[in-house]
This record gives sequence, C-alpha cells and structure tokens, in this order.
Amino acid sequence: MNKLARSALLVSALAGAVPLLAGCVTAAAVGVGAGALMLTDRRPSETYVADEAVEIRALKAINEKFGDRVHVNTTSYNLKVLLTGEAPDAAVKERVERTVAALPNVKGVLNEIQVAPISSFGARSNDTYITSKVKARFIEANKFSPNHVKVVTEAGAVYLMGLVTQREAEDATELARTTSGVRKVVRAFEYISEEQARQLDLRRSADKPAGSS
Repeated sequence: MNKLARSALLVSALAGAVPLLAGCVTAAAVGVGAGALMLTDRRPSETYVADEAVEIRALKAINEKFGDRVHVNTTSYNLKVLLTGEAPDAAVKERVERTVAALPNVKGVLNEIQVAPISSFGARSNDTYITSKVKARFIEANKFSPNHVKVVTEAGAVYLMGLVTQREAEDATELARTTSGVRKVVRAFEYISEEQARQLDLRRSADKPAGSS
C-alpha cells in the first residue's frame, strides 16, 4: 500500500468520526468519498489529512468552549482556517478565533464570523443549495478542475479557497458571482503559477494507485 492509499484510509477514518460532532454543515458534508477526492487535490496527501484533522479539532474546541452560543463552520485548506457563521458579540467572535489559532498545525485564520443571531435551518439549507449550484456550474463550464476550488457559503456569501492560478481564480469567481442567490464572493485563494499548477497536477496523477481512474 503506497503513502497516498494509506492517507486515503486515514481520511476515511476521520470522516467517520465527524458526524459525532454537532452544529456544522461543513463537517456533515465530509463523506466516504474524501479519500477519492484527495487523489486529484493539489495539496500533499499529508496536508489534506491534516486539514481534515484541524477541522475536527476546531469544531470540538468551539463546541466545548461556546456550546450553542455560537454557530461556527470551520474550513481548513492548506492549514489555513476559514471561520464562518454567527456569534453573539465581537468579544466572542475574537475568542473563537483565538481558540482555533492556538490549535496544532493551524498556520492562519480568516475570521468571517458575523455578529448576528444564529442562523435558521432554512437559511443554512439555502446556503447548501447555493454551494451545490456553484459547484454544478464549475462542472458545466469545464474551465478548471472543480476539485481544485473549495466552495463555502454562509448567508449568501460564497467563499472560494484552493491552490489556483490567476486564470482559475478569475474563472471561478465569475462563475460564482453570476450564480443566482449569491450575495457576494470572497476570494481566499493561494495563488500559484501555471507551471506550478502543471507540476502539482502531474505529481498527483503519478501518485494515483494503479487501476484508479
């Protein structure tokens, strides 16, 4: 079993633990297909696994410290954590950020938590629907690999993360911006050159286990 396959198994194990944690749409969305997605991700397999672990630890820490006072989604990409959701006041918002920033392997935090009442189930369902529409448009447009752009929606605001080229970022932003229901688009990308993108994609293709598509 090669290193990528072992990492895929670890991701699947982590994904199985996620439903035990409550209160986050992002966590619930992690499924058994995570290992397969890793095969086309530009992050090193170790970083992919570390990001999954960071999200789980962050959710656990937030739930233990703040309980139902907040609704916070945690999304880790390349060990940088995006926080979205709602907190009752600015002080709690800042404390959530400090809690996550102190966790192992976290290299940075983008705090997009809003000081607002906790969102309703209907609002969260609508955000999930918007995310699915944006991803569908990525697939339909076929301008870049949809797996290279992570999409998070909160209160109609779409956050885009990933290791992407400038061209990929512009295409993803335009597709998200023109999707119905999207209020605004926030780019949280890490930019790489076209040559770096080619090298990363070639490396991931070479790392795939024999017989995988």
